[in-house]
Amino acid sequence: MDVPAGTLAAVSGIAGSGRTALLLALGGRMKPAAGTGTVGGLALDDLRAVQRIAALGIVPGVTGLDPALTVREHVREALALHEGILGRFRGRNARMRAALDRAGLDADPRTLAEDLDPDEAQLLGAALALVGAPRVLLLDDVDEGLPADRQRALWRRLRAIADSGVTVIATCHDPAPAMGIAQTVVHLS
Repeated sequence: MDVPAGTLAAVSGIAGSGRTALLLALGGRMKPAAGTGTVGGLALDDLRAVQRIAALGIVPGVTGLDPALTVREHVREALALHEGILGRFRGRNARMRAALDRAGLDADPRTLAEDLDPDEAQLLGAALALVGAPRVLLLDDVDEGLPADRQRALWRRLRAIADSGVTVIATCHDPAPAMGIAQTVVHLS
């Protein structure tokens, strides 16, 4: 699989096909047992180096949203983790809005994570990952719980993120809604 920088790739496959394992390897969170690969010119087995350029959005069981926290609390936490304690106080509302806008999430910051629709949760996960300015954004099961029209809208939003210069690789069960939007579509069997 070759995904040019700044493009959107859809990786589809049934449960158990290795979609999540592939994302974790591409994000430097899991060392491959065999084979070779690179992310941004870095070998996949150099986990720390890959982690510096790749970020995980929502990957069930690995990264997720706290259902009891609001959108605002999630973003402020991500900003504080990335910028340190002093970053908490410098124009945090503007930086929070910028993070949400970059991901295309138009949700009330007071909304609890558990009250977000699945596509909104994916965009919040993307916003949190983008706070660290990664070169690669990885999202898992982006079509989970969404009708086809909402899936296409989410794929368009992910394409806009990619068009801003971030390589976006997202997994799905059904690649059809991503067709014509994602520049690369790969099916795992």
